[in-house]
Amino acid sequence: MLRSMFSGVSGLRSHQIMMDVVSNNIANVNTSGFKASRATFQEAISQVLRGASGIEPPRAGVNPMQIGLGVQAASIDTIFTQGATQLTGRATDVAIDGAGFLIMNVAGQERYTRSGTLNLDQVGNLSGPTGGILQGWMVDPLTGAVDFNAPLEDLSVPAGQTIDPVPTSIIEYGGSLPAEALVGDSIRATISVFDTLGNPHEVIADFVKTGVNAWEVTVTLPAGATAVSGLGPTAMTFDTDGNLTSAPTILLDDVVFPGGAGAQDITLDLAGQVPVVQFGGVATLNALGADGNAKGTLSGIEIGADGAITGRFSNGKNKILAYIALATFTNPGGLGREGESFFAESANSGVPLIGRPSGPLHGPLVAGAVEASNVDLAQEFTNMIIAQRGFQANSRAITTSDELLNELINLKR
Repeated sequence: MLRSMFSGVSGLRSHQIMMDVVSNNIANVNTSGFKASRATFQEAISQVLRGASGIEPPRAGVNPMQIGLGVQAASIDTIFTQGATQLTGRATDVAIDGAGFLIMNVAGQERYTRSGTLNLDQVGNLSGPTGGILQGWMVDPLTGAVDFNAPLEDLSVPAGQTIDPVPTSIIEYGGSLPAEALVGDSIRATISVFDTLGNPHEVIADFVKTGVNAWEVTVTLPAGATAVSGLGPTAMTFDTDGNLTSAPTILLDDVVFPGGAGAQDITLDLAGQVPVVQFGGVATLNALGADGNAKGTLSGIEIGADGAITGRFSNGKNKILAYIALATFTNPGGLGREGESFFAESANSGVPLIGRPSGPLHGPLVAGAVEASNVDLAQEFTNMIIAQRGFQANSRAITTSDELLNELINLKR
């Protein structure tokens, strides 16, 4: 009878553990990136009352006689099924759609998490709610190069960083000059360009009809600007099919804009993706675009599915600043829970396999979203009932054993 009581006690302990696991799952039903756990049981040691024996003619073999001594918790397993993706609208939030963990530097230790709730601190570090700093690879600000084989580093996006001005080196013109235009008719195309200091200036190109299939272009710079050559007028000729037969480019040599800027060469491209032609009908010729840009200040960031953190600058330019790294494990179930939604490498998890999102081993990122908890409330409430009934049944076994002992004691009376 004492055996039955101790078996009942082991059942109470085991079902209490099961209830603890269920309660923790329910408590974290709204914790982003949380992975539910499950408790499994196994039979405890059995006491042998009679061993097995083989066949001894004329007697048959005899099976062993054993009494189990209760139950014990076999394991508490983490369930790594994918949680739902919840949009947050915050540019720094990320959800992992598939395998992988974000890598965080927590007080000098690498920790892993599925929670992508990220913020920018006062110096621009991408960090979690409790201060861990996101890990990855920074892009060289001068060359734009990145070494994905280099050690991981803290990802930082300082708010005050700028992008250098780039002087304009090419202006592209395209469209149609009207074949029926009269001699002396002109078409003007105006565009803004940048000097070596990033200051904008207006460049005007006038296309004037000079004869049959013949035009000339004159370039006008702003007051105070000079050029060694190329301002024109420069002759342009077309064949009978309307195609340009003269030089496809015009070089403005050593242009110097006012305001202290240095000399720069600007090429007028007349035969780009949309070449200048001479057809009948309405004139469509225009300045299609120019390279170069003014100085820009970081105004925001975007995170791509491949982990690229792209900075948006006030001058309209974008620049990749860093890449987020992900880690996978041969046995993610072997990771240890560290609290604050962190996991840590263990002896049975395997070493982290580091790579970029959207790679062969790592899922893509979803920006502006977080992964919801994968807790299934219907399953947890069912498990709660199972744990409750198991606890009640074991309690009944203990009280029944107690009644039997009481009857035994009362035999003396």
